[in-house]
Amino acid sequence: MLSAAPAVAAERGSVTNLPLPRFVSMKASEGNVRRGPSLSHRIDWVYKRRNMPLQITAEHGHWRRVQDRDGAGGWVHYSLLSGVRTAIVEVDLLNLHARPDPASPVNAQLSLGVVAELRQCQSEWCELSAGGYRGWARKGAYWGVQPNDVFE
Repeated sequence: MLSAAPAVAAERGSVTNLPLPRFVSMKASEGNVRRGPSLSHRIDWVYKRRNMPLQITAEHGHWRRVQDRDGAGGWVHYSLLSGVRTAIVEVDLLNLHARPDPASPVNAQLSLGVVAELRQCQSEWCELSAGGYRGWARKGAYWGVQPNDVFE
């Protein structure tokens, strides 16, 4: 009899031993995205947005295969990436609440496409910071965090 239970062990990067996939952000204001993990591979395009959230899906030496919220990606040198967690707002006028409670006051609203720093995440809410404003928003309205991500 075959078991339909999902695998419990998360995949780990062969270079860093960190979980895959995982989120990072662009440290540089510009970064080449290559077809393969070396300087000899063709540049497919250039990311031009500092702090943009990216998801690492593979590692090879000093190279990380990344993808953006649209699923586009390629290989980027690790020196262009930061472990600082960010998210990109996917709805217009995302409310940032004073506490992780929909009844709490709204500190600010973030427009569609704004990149915010993820300060911490609980099971259903994350604290975001952008443009000098800070507050809590329910997961699902921004890209850069998995539904089960919890961190301080």
